[in-house]
Formats: sequence, structure tokens, C-alpha cells
Amino acid sequence: MASELIENKLALLPDLPGCYMMKDKDENIIYVGKAKNLKNRVRSYFKSHHTGKTAKLVSTIANFETIITTNDKEAFLLEITLIQKHRPYFNIRLKQGNGGYPYIKITNEKDPQIMISSVIKKDGAYYFGPYPNVYAADETLNFLQKTYPLRRCNGPQKRACLYYHMGQCLGACFKEVPKEKYDQQIKKIKSFLNGNVNSAKSLLTKRMNEASENMEYERAAELRDQLHYIETTVEKQKIISTDNTPRDIFNFYIDKGWLSIQVFFIRQSRLMKREKAVFPIVNNAIEEFTSYIVQFYEGNNKVLPKEIMVPKEVDHEVISEMLNIPVRTPQRGQKRDLIEMAYKNARLVLEEKFRLLELDEKKTNGAMSELNQALGIEKGSKIEAFDHSHIQGTDLVSAMVVFTEGLPNKKLYRKYKLKTVHQADEAASTKEVIRRRYTRLLKEYAELPDLILMDGGDIQLNAARDVLENELGLEIPIAGMVKNDKHKTSDLIYGNQNQRVALDRKSQAFYLVQRIQDEVHRFAINFHRQVHTKNSMHSRLDSVKGIGPKTRNKLLKNFGSLKNIGDASIEELQKVGISKSVAHTLKYTFQNSDSLTNNK
Repeated sequence: MASELIENKLALLPDLPGCYMMKDKDENIIYVGKAKNLKNRVRSYFKSHHTGKTAKLVSTIANFETIITTNDKEAFLLEITLIQKHRPYFNIRLKQGNGGYPYIKITNEKDPQIMISSVIKKDGAYYFGPYPNVYAADETLNFLQKTYPLRRCNGPQKRACLYYHMGQCLGACFKEVPKEKYDQQIKKIKSFLNGNVNSAKSLLTKRMNEASENMEYERAAELRDQLHYIETTVEKQKIISTDNTPRDIFNFYIDKGWLSIQVFFIRQSRLMKREKAVFPIVNNAIEEFTSYIVQFYEGNNKVLPKEIMVPKEVDHEVISEMLNIPVRTPQRGQKRDLIEMAYKNARLVLEEKFRLLELDEKKTNGAMSELNQALGIEKGSKIEAFDHSHIQGTDLVSAMVVFTEGLPNKKLYRKYKLKTVHQADEAASTKEVIRRRYTRLLKEYAELPDLILMDGGDIQLNAARDVLENELGLEIPIAGMVKNDKHKTSDLIYGNQNQRVALDRKSQAFYLVQRIQDEVHRFAINFHRQVHTKNSMHSRLDSVKGIGPKTRNKLLKNFGSLKNIGDASIEELQKVGISKSVAHTLKYTFQNSDSLTNNK
């Protein structure tokens, strides 16, 4: 069954072509795919029955991302690039570097050839591709060999080869072919493969029409197919460009006081990577977008490209001056389409964020209603939850978190160092913290919660109820959050007899209780670590003869940690205001202690 996050994101998928990246719980990309319709394709993973590898894949998916493209062909080419970059575990077919898709190669040798290659080597050859339609690439190669022949034979053999007689070889088999002749042909081939196919298409169209008029229908059909293959293979793409300039493309979308930014990294003529950012606008959106671009390359080990492309509203001169590289806004062609594609993705990300927030708000409001109904209490919106933490009865602390309308309200969180309890005692700890919290609220005439939750069983619940009802005279609904033997949220206990209240595991109420229990436990543990660390430092310093509470606090304030104190020189320690003899004692104590620790 899909998680709640995935279910919400599935509902927001667009009816557009693009690529999707499936991620595991650690946000690693485990599968990349492409789709003519992202909504239908991605939903099929979670709404259909699967077996084998697909079933294993779906069980591993914890999240997913999408990148929308203009058409299916762009999605196909982007899919290749993403697979080659990320090497996802489940992409078996396209995982081995060459992606299973061919390149058209013009060799770098005395008598060059044109051929199909499955890999790119550093051999000085010209490579074009990769091409998603293997058969179309073969047919295009066949057309080029007939139209712009180079060498098709094995080289010198004292007589002309068959291909020479067919007009598909320049004759290296029996004569010296001038380099200029090869250069002329290679220039035409490169122009063709770079997308300048109009003359070739006109020639094929003319031949096709002539064959049709002469009732040579099979020949006309062959020419028609060849025309189609050429269009499929070498038609200009937006994702794989003919321009090898490394560039980064920035665009943004603004709505409801939020700024969504997309960054496309174009390297080796491909869209190699995408980054995104969403944050609230504090001042002017364009200024914040400009500031983001400048800061983008600071402190992130990002290498500057040869140029940056941005929408026209942005101040090019400021960015160019700060980064010392050209900043442009493309007006037409492939680069203009990439700017537009970045805008569409920025808009999609922000719209998804708003709709997920809207769904989350509905969910949390529904959770409060369900929880109130399960406990049989009047409608309420504010919950306060408590938890205790200690290590073998030392450094006892308690913590409280507050949820309002189903959402954490961190401004109202509170921490408590226990004053009257000096050993592990759940009942005594609970009584002290409940007494302190609600005595204060009563004195300040502050708002009381609608529900109190204790992260524990009967002992904590009974102790809290005793203080509230018998000491303070308060009638606030109070329940205990119980965990199972796997330390996972299980049930609530509630009422005078501490009855078990079983919540539906799929309900929003159960999800809310689970969030509250995890949050109060996290908050209490973090506070306890802080107290324990501080107390450990104090106790170690207190053991040094000649250092009292004031000197101890001075040392901690000046050096920040025990390690820094231990690393300080005698002179540095004296500057804090301690004598030379005490400084020597302190150094000796720390060195001895560290030596003992290291020898253990």
C-alpha cells in the first residue's frame, strides 16, 4: 500500500510528458522512467498488481520526483541521461554506461568511416547521439553512406570494392583519396546530424513522389520510411543540443508570497542535473532570485559554467559582474525552450507544495475531530503532551510539546529540570512537572489545553490525574499514549478505569497521536542530552583542585568545551583569571584523564 505522502503526490501529477525518479527511504534514486503521460504512468506502479522485479521496486519506493518535458522524445532522451548519471539499481536495461542506445560515429583516421558505436571513447572521433530509436539510427546511417560516402571497405586491396561500384565508398581500396575530399563529405554529414536536414528531406520527398507517380509503391514506401527515420533520429532536440557550451539555466515562479526556483545544469550538450528551491519572499522577488543565483555558487563547491541563462526580468549586469561570466536571455530556439521548461517545472513544484499543504491541513483538522470522537470529549484544538528522560536515574528532565489544530506549535514547547526528584520515579516526576505547569497557568489566567497526553502507561496517567483533580481542581481530559513491544505507537488509555481506546491504524487520529508521541520523545531526549553533556563538563572541572563554580563557568564561557580547555596553553588558561599553579594542575588532570581514556 502506498504511503500517505505518495498517495497525496499521485493526486497532483500532471497529464504531461516527462521523466520520473523513484527514491528509497534514504532519498537514493533507485529507478528512472519516462512517460507520455506522467499521471497515468506513475499511478500505475501503485494502483496495479505487480510481480517479480516491479513488485520489489514498488515495495522499496518511499518518494518520487518528476521533471516535465515538452514531448515524449525529449523525455526519452532525458531518461537516458538520468540513468547514465545516477545508475539506478532497478534500471537493468539501460544501466551499463552505453545505455543500450547507439551513437553515430565518424572515425578519426587517414581514411575515415561512418559507423554505429555503442560507447564513446576518447579517440578524437566525432560522436552524435545517443539515439533512442536503434532501427532509425541504422536506417539513417544507411542513408548517409549512400548520400555522403566515406570509406566502407577495409582499405588498400589493389582493386575497387563493391561499395565503390555502388557509389558508397570513395575508393580508398585502390587509390589515394585526398583529405580535402573526406573533409567535404564529413562537413556535410556533421551538418546533417546537427539537424540541418531540409535539403536531404527535400531530396527524399522528391524521390518518393516520383516513385509514387511511376506506381513504384514499394520504393515510395521505403523512401517514406527513410524520411521518417531521419526525422526521428536527427530532428533537433531540446534535451540533447548541438551546442557543447557548459551552461546553467535558472527560472522561477511566484505565487502567494512564495518563490519557486529551478536550475538546469547543461553539460556535454545534455541536461545532466536539476536542482530546486522553494522559500517565502521577504522583500522583492526578483531581487531574491538574483541573490539566490549569486549565492548558489558560494560555499557549495559548484563549478561556474561558461554562461548562465535567466529570464528577461532579471538584472543581467549584476549577476555577470558578481560571477564574472556572461548572463543571457535566449530569444528563440532550443535555449528559449529550456528556459520555458524550467519555468514550467518551477510552477509545478510550487503548485504541488500548496496542494500538499492544503491536504495536510484537511488531514490535521480531520485528525483532531476523529481523536475527540474516539475519546468522547467535546471539540478541542489544543493538546499538551509530556515525557521524561534520564540515564540510570541521573540528570532527570521532563519536556512538553504543544499541538494546535493538529500541528506542532514550537513556540509553546517547554523544558523542565526536575527539582524535587533525584532518582528514577515516574510517578514523582509526573507529579512535579504537571504541578509546575498548571499551577503557573492558573496563576497567569492563561489558556488551558483541551487534552493532555502522557507518554507512558498507568503510573504516569494516574499521577497526572491525581495532581490535576485532587490538588488543582482541574477537569482537563487526560490520556496515556501506549507503545507496543516494538516501541511503536499502539493505543491510548483513558477514563477513570484507564480503559484501552483502540484507534484505527489507518485513521488520521492514529497518525496524529503517533506524531505527538514521536515529537515529545524527541524533544525530551534532546533536552536530556544537553543537560547531561553540561553536567559532565561541570563534574570534570569540579574535580580539579582550585577551581570553584565561578572559575568553572569562566572557563566554559571562554573556551566553549572541555576539549578546547584541554587543548589550551598554560598562558591561555591564565588569561581567564586562574593562577599558574592551578593552570598546571588543570592541564595535568586533563592529560592524565585523556591518557587513561585512550588506553582503555
